[in-house]
Amino acid sequence: MLGMLAASLGGGMETASAAAAAAPQEISITAIDGLRIGNAQDTEAKTGVTALVFPRGAQAGVDISGGGPASRETPVLSPTTAATPVNAIVLAGGSAYGLEAGSGAMRYLEEQGIGYDTGFALVPIVCQSDIYDLSYGSASVRPDGAMGYAACRDAMERNRPQQGSVGAGTGATVGKICGMERSMKSGMGIYAVQLGNLKLAAVVCVNALGDVYDYRNGQKIAGLLQADRKGFADTRQELYKIASPVDMFQRNNTTIGAIITNGDFNKAELTKIASMTRNAYARCINPVGTLADGDTIYAASCGQVKADLNMAGTLAA
Repeated sequence: MLGMLAASLGGGMETASAAAAAAPQEISITAIDGLRIGNAQDTEAKTGVTALVFPRGAQAGVDISGGGPASRETPVLSPTTAATPVNAIVLAGGSAYGLEAGSGAMRYLEEQGIGYDTGFALVPIVCQSDIYDLSYGSASVRPDGAMGYAACRDAMERNRPQQGSVGAGTGATVGKICGMERSMKSGMGIYAVQLGNLKLAAVVCVNALGDVYDYRNGQKIAGLLQADRKGFADTRQELYKIASPVDMFQRNNTTIGAIITNGDFNKAELTKIASMTRNAYARCINPVGTLADGDTIYAASCGQVKADLNMAGTLAA
């Protein structure tokens, strides 16, 4: 099976023995043609925007597993809707207030002649998801149209992938079940690989309720701290102490991200890839997908490489 998959990726030219030895190789996310990435942030207020821009458009799907998502235009990604290309996926802070950034993204894209031509106006299709970062930094400063505009401009003019406390990750924290005083700073992460001709990247902003683990060895690397902040506590144990229904900590958490590939997939297939990618959240975050989280994963295709859906979804996870 592996030989068949790798042969399909390489245009049928690879031998079974060569395919059996194949392994994903790390690449830069900028190696994915048709994607540009940029950021804008307010480092004092601790909030920001990350823009994934598809100048030529991209098909996309989405998986929403959290109970409190802040999102924009996700219904257009349903497999039952028209196959209209998406022009940008925006990840931002500010909770629902931050959805204003999408309007600025639309304005910039329209100025660049990017969008769906209705015959009367150019309408950029911009999907967006936000984390809740109002409890870190300033609660009164949120991503707005100007910040969304700036992130898209950064993507188109510079295309500089950045990680850490940048863009949507500027105000991201984890392990907040006992309050911000026992949480840890987190941020934005990017990783991209190539297998045969298939290229695939993950862009994820981690703002989870739960603790974060290294999936390779099970070691906890971030999350809830003890009261003296000198060691880790266990979010699950704190959750088990809850004896009656509560307001789930004001829904102050969310892990949002996107899978970008040059694989040739339609919306239904990309929706499946996004749902398969949810396995990564389960491997690395515990607990995850609670009503206090708005966990969301996009999957977008901006290429024409033929690839197996199950392999791509497994690689994405």
